[in-house]
Amino acid sequence: MRIMIIFSAFLAASLVHADSLHELVDGPHRSQQEIARNEYRHPVKTLEFFEVEPNQTVVEIWPGGGWYTSILAPWLHQHGTYYAAHFPEDSDIPFYRRSVTLFKTRLAETPRIYNRVRVTALNPPTHTVIAPAGTVDRVLSFRNVHNWAKAGKTEAMFASFHDALKPGGILGIVEHRAPEARPLDRQIETGYMSEGYVIEHAEKAGFTLVARSEINANPKDQANHPAGVWTLPPTLRLGDKDRETYQAIGESDRMTLKFIKPESP
Repeated sequence: MRIMIIFSAFLAASLVHADSLHELVDGPHRSQQEIARNEYRHPVKTLEFFEVEPNQTVVEIWPGGGWYTSILAPWLHQHGTYYAAHFPEDSDIPFYRRSVTLFKTRLAETPRIYNRVRVTALNPPTHTVIAPAGTVDRVLSFRNVHNWAKAGKTEAMFASFHDALKPGGILGIVEHRAPEARPLDRQIETGYMSEGYVIEHAEKAGFTLVARSEINANPKDQANHPAGVWTLPPTLRLGDKDRETYQAIGESDRMTLKFIKPESP
């Protein structure tokens, strides 16, 4: 037992001293299910595109179960700061309460890796401060925009990001991508949002689009599935119905957009 404890401590120490993101994305602290998603989510290329460095202050928006947390927290552990802007614990939505509780449980189970994670709450209009104003280098969101649109909170969310970022700070957005002509109600229904919608709301909040990437594109995905984006892995909402077809497509086609908060108004 003592040997196992010593080994676990050594393993955790090696992770928080990792020299590259490549060491972390395939690290033994991540489950095989998480590692299997690397193929579709391209975490190293995505974080490099967003210019995430280990000495920065980074906020991840609504991190869910912590897929990216398991990369970002050890990457920023030694010299940076990682904020997880999660759901409020006092939310009247049961899913929100369960999700943040499970997330915090995960952090507590591996304190040597996650003991410096700063958990904040984000759910406008009651919870809007994700980090002290003007102190953040990067705000990152992965596959969340459709949820904001459904709740009618997109504008407020982007305003929170803008408040937290330093001038010159970067906002990185990855989202399921809809055809530009798709009506907004249909975007929300399917979970696929248009790039135009995201760019419009980011610019309205004061951001400038500086780059797009096809890192997370998937030309096999035509974004027209019977249960929306949740038809595809990892959700596979239709169960065994056409399962092999959807697994062959893989995860959704996604936009990857990089915005900057200008140095001056």
